[in-house]
Amino acid sequence: MLMPSIFGENLFDDWFDKDFFPGRNPLYGKNEKNLMKTDVREEGDNYEVAIDLPGFKKEDVTIELENGYLTITAAKGLDKDQDQEKTGYIRRERWSGKCSRTFYVGDSVRSEDIKAKMEDGILTMTVPKEQKQLPQKNTIMIEG
Repeated sequence: MLMPSIFGENLFDDWFDKDFFPGRNPLYGKNEKNLMKTDVREEGDNYEVAIDLPGFKKEDVTIELENGYLTITAAKGLDKDQDQEKTGYIRRERWSGKCSRTFYVGDSVRSEDIKAKMEDGILTMTVPKEQKQLPQKNTIMIEG
């Protein structure tokens, strides 16, 4: 059975998604599963983390470290209150929203030790490995 489509998408996608998959993030629609794909590579005493953030600028991204958890949040907005006649848009699928990922990096990692760079839609971070402290051996001298 052929379904009518426009711009390569099924016209019934919006209706089906809203009724059967409520709560989906409308920021990227069907492509949201491809958002914030992450590669982690071990490099000596550090981890090299690369996160895909297409369409986001450095100003749209925040990185926070709290209680050993590193959280990366990307948020942006579009003005969807503009009149269609003024903008010329026939269809708009991008809306405002945010996405985030959280990684446990350890309690000994400090925020000043994490380096981050945003280039060509890829956030690259160098995160030091958690330094595990060995239990100290407390020897008690026996007199005698």
